[in-house]
Amino acid sequence: MQWILLWIVVITIALGWKYPLLGFSVPVVMLAGLVGSLYNGRYVCGNLCPRGGFFDRIMSKLSRNKGIPKIFRNSILRGTIFFALMGFMFYRLMQDPLNIYHWGYVFWVMCVITTAIGVALALIWHPRGWCSFCPMGTMQSVIGGGKNQLEIDADACVKCGLCEKNCPFDLTIYSYGSEGHLPDRDCLKCSECVISCPKDALQWPGSRSTNQSSAG
Repeated sequence: MQWILLWIVVITIALGWKYPLLGFSVPVVMLAGLVGSLYNGRYVCGNLCPRGGFFDRIMSKLSRNKGIPKIFRNSILRGTIFFALMGFMFYRLMQDPLNIYHWGYVFWVMCVITTAIGVALALIWHPRGWCSFCPMGTMQSVIGGGKNQLEIDADACVKCGLCEKNCPFDLTIYSYGSEGHLPDRDCLKCSECVISCPKDALQWPGSRSTNQSSAG
């Protein structure tokens, strides 16, 4: 799915200057993230975001893949960036509020600027560096980050570290085994950790019982 969706951001950036209406892909993704966060936190970020797909599938091959700096996850920094970028976007939109092409162009500009920052951070640090303080990611984390938290079976876990190695968001996972779940609100719900676990120690809420019922 990510390989298909990533072309949305590529085409938008490449042609949006000439066809401004392509810029409306930005608010569509924003709306999807907002609605999705009500049900499953940052699921859209991890599975349906075109730019997220671009970072995971393209930039991960070019990145130094160093850890995401802790400062990027700082709540004050994230809040500041959220209000600064959202404020700037609405300011620009209101300069010609009845012109749909102007709106599309503004969305395109925002997409180009933020993606350029994301690419730079991916090359220097980590593919998902931008996503750690992305305004929409922050909003999804605040609204629904506590929903459907990853379950950890401490008895089954052998602490091999594969879950953390394969996590596209550089999260600490298996050390929360004693709590029985991953409390990090920024989990992307991408299932990379679940797939990589050799002991099936990681599951999403309800999936274990579903699998057992299917097996029976």
